[in-house]
Amino acid sequence: MDFRETIRRLSIALSATIRALATALGEMTRGVWMAFRMAGGRVQAAVVGVVIILVLVAYWAWPAGEFSKSDVRTTSASAAVSDAPNTPAGVPGTVNLSDTQLAAVKVEPVEEREFPVEKQAVGSIDFNEDLAVQVFTPYQGKIIALFAGVGDDVKRGQTLFTIDSPDLLQAESTLIAAVGVMDLNTRNLARLQELYTSRAVSQRDLDQGMSDQMTAEGNLRAARDAVRIFGKSDTEIDRIVANRTADPTLVVPSPINGRITQRNAAPGLFVQPANPPPPYIVADIDTMWMLANVTETDSPVFRVGQPVRVKLGAFPNRVFDGKITTIGATVDPNTRRVLVRSEIKDPQHELRSGMFGNFTISVAAPMRSPAIPLNGVVREGDGTMTAWVTADRRRFSQRTVMIGKERDGYRQILDGVQVGELVATEGAIFLSNELAVAQ
Repeated sequence: MDFRETIRRLSIALSATIRALATALGEMTRGVWMAFRMAGGRVQAAVVGVVIILVLVAYWAWPAGEFSKSDVRTTSASAAVSDAPNTPAGVPGTVNLSDTQLAAVKVEPVEEREFPVEKQAVGSIDFNEDLAVQVFTPYQGKIIALFAGVGDDVKRGQTLFTIDSPDLLQAESTLIAAVGVMDLNTRNLARLQELYTSRAVSQRDLDQGMSDQMTAEGNLRAARDAVRIFGKSDTEIDRIVANRTADPTLVVPSPINGRITQRNAAPGLFVQPANPPPPYIVADIDTMWMLANVTETDSPVFRVGQPVRVKLGAFPNRVFDGKITTIGATVDPNTRRVLVRSEIKDPQHELRSGMFGNFTISVAAPMRSPAIPLNGVVREGDGTMTAWVTADRRRFSQRTVMIGKERDGYRQILDGVQVGELVATEGAIFLSNELAVAQ
């Protein structure tokens, strides 16, 4: 039977007994009073004296007797509580544990730990468009062949595609012609110099021959440079000059190290310089973008240059570091959110555009607060968070706490306990269950 139910029943029985005694005492008093009135004067005086003596004796004896009984009742109640360790010891939210039950509870002092002041948001990975290059052909022509596809990693100078360029053919033809003129003027000058020694030609003829030679040399240099603009190396130019053969195939290489993010080229397609869409887009993937939309109310705490930590679903045990590079200048009228763009380091080229993830931004210096291990904080049925505090490691009191952030297996406590207090770090749920059973 419940202890409270026992007290209630005893109270009912005691009330009935007191009413019965009061009724009997009233009848007795009336009888005595009638006898007292019928007695003589001496008898009445004697009765009055006896009553006075009895009243005095009762006055002095009553407190000691009652206090003694009260002490006995209190001692008995305390003994009953100590015999039932799961029962609250007269204080709501308190549990006493037996020696056996104490083995299931671990007690540690509340520590002060450092918790960062951070904001979190959800975003996605994208290519760094500041480092993305649109690869156009320098001259118009028809695409002959393609050597890279979307998603391929390419090196600087690696061939992306080739075109059949009439402009290159014209430049190489001009180069071959300049070489021919140069050879002709070289031989002519040599003859004039021999004839001049024998006075067979005049000085004017020799000077004209030298002028033609210098002009041919200049034209040859210009023709070589014109072919070099198309991407031909000196070795390739020397081969054209030696073979006297023009090659109209123009090679378009990648201007940077990166990854192909877009390809609009196809064999047979006629392309022109700066005519969109570009045949290829190559992005530098040493860094990637993290695009997130933060709430309008959180936007004032963000600053360019703040550190960012990114966790992605594809790499649950990895953290990618970066920093904020851009904060949107406008608020989306539909979602009431602001774009925050961060630059994430990816030296191993593991990230892919479109990956979904969470990012955390440190917006202020870390804050030191009391902390309890996660197992020491219990969420009750009404949604409140509680911890169990003890002073003697045997009697535990339930205390409502206000929690904050979670970090490294500890829960930040904003209110409810102080640093140094002893709390149950393991077995807190057991204590809450014991309290629920006792109630």
